[in-house]
Amino acid sequence: METKNAWLKYQGEKREEVFAFAESYRRFLSKCKTERECVTELTAQAEAAGFVDLNKVLEEKRPVKTGDKLYAANMGKSLALFVIGQEPLEKGMNILGAHIDSPRLDIKQNPLYEDTEMALLDTHYYGGVKKYQWVALPLALHGVIVKKDGTVVPVNVGEKPEDPVFGISDLLVHLSAEQMEKKASKVIEGENLDVLVGSIPKLVEEEEKEKAKDVVKANILALLKEAYQIEEDDFLSAEIEVVPAGEARDYGFDRSMIMGYGHDDRVCAYPSFAAIAEAGTCRKTSVCLLVDKEEIGSVGATGMQSRFFEYMVAELMEAMGGYSQVAFHRAMTNSKVLSSDVSAAFDPLYPGVMEKKNSAYFGKGLVFNKFTGSRGKGGSNDANPEYIAALRRIMDSNEVAFQTAELGKVDQGGGGTIAYILANMNMQVIDSGVAVLNMHAPWEIISKVDLYEAKRGYVAFLREA
Repeated sequence: METKNAWLKYQGEKREEVFAFAESYRRFLSKCKTERECVTELTAQAEAAGFVDLNKVLEEKRPVKTGDKLYAANMGKSLALFVIGQEPLEKGMNILGAHIDSPRLDIKQNPLYEDTEMALLDTHYYGGVKKYQWVALPLALHGVIVKKDGTVVPVNVGEKPEDPVFGISDLLVHLSAEQMEKKASKVIEGENLDVLVGSIPKLVEEEEKEKAKDVVKANILALLKEAYQIEEDDFLSAEIEVVPAGEARDYGFDRSMIMGYGHDDRVCAYPSFAAIAEAGTCRKTSVCLLVDKEEIGSVGATGMQSRFFEYMVAELMEAMGGYSQVAFHRAMTNSKVLSSDVSAAFDPLYPGVMEKKNSAYFGKGLVFNKFTGSRGKGGSNDANPEYIAALRRIMDSNEVAFQTAELGKVDQGGGGTIAYILANMNMQVIDSGVAVLNMHAPWEIISKVDLYEAKRGYVAFLREA
């Protein structure tokens, strides 16, 4: 089955719309490199678009009615947005679900140490990474430090032109004969992904020099105290992520692509948010659900396995005067979901791991994955053909370019998403998203037209599913 290149649909002003939307996404991707930053930015954009904090509505006991635009943030790291539809919630919702966490390195709780008069931060990698990709490149620190009195100190160092950057050293090629014989998974060990942060010793009095130790570490602590008013033990209640430094960039002579950190899965989260803001009041209640922790199994209070979303739906039904356990279960059963996550783009440099007829390609639009999982579909949601047929009709009637794909050859590997968790609530679910090159690398690549088609497809789904 031949799928046309979606760029052919867009000429002149229409192509400018593609580039304009891509530029808004590029700025978002550059600014929001952690789940906390995504929630902060999208909450601000939601309020500017007329969304109101659901918790405030509940506290004030205001009625919820058709057309209301509401949001609920969960611990600063996940976000649910609702536009109340014309039908009762019991009739179901149309849900766009994506995740806003990405593979990275996390600073440990007791991280700072000195070795040979160099100060380093110890890390623990997060999610599926090729560890060797994280050495010898500029890195930035993003996150928060929470002091014992509850003060939250934001950290963002390495992004401004005047900021310092950080990094992880690699062995010089002249001495790496033994290293080069190792498997790729062992070339860089996880415990060696330590970030170099300083090398100047703290000045001490002459009589104290003999007793002084870890003077470079002491100097770093002094700088941190000056900049953030924190002590070393404040790292115990910190959440600092190590991410690639620098902005997302246009990629290619024709600027048809974007290279940036965190396309997985912000390239689906951003058009999902844009779609619910654009779609308006629909027949069914529209939901944009942006969650944390997908890269490590969707666990924890801010992951998809949390009951947060269910609790918010129950609160909504109560505020609308229609809550009962039976009505709640019906609302879930009657809901339809696009689990908006990325798919692996076919790479002509590595054709051996892909099966061409069932691969995703740059420029061919929104990707639907009937199933993910690994090898024998292990751990996968497997969408029903009746649901897929309905989505085909919606996409075709709205002239949305789309393609179908699997994540590589059957025995090659695979992956998972949040789809199965929502399907556990008896919803109709399919994975859909944008094709990505270099998935899970520090710098990933997407096609701008695929991003735009994703947004158009998500709008059509909210309005017509």
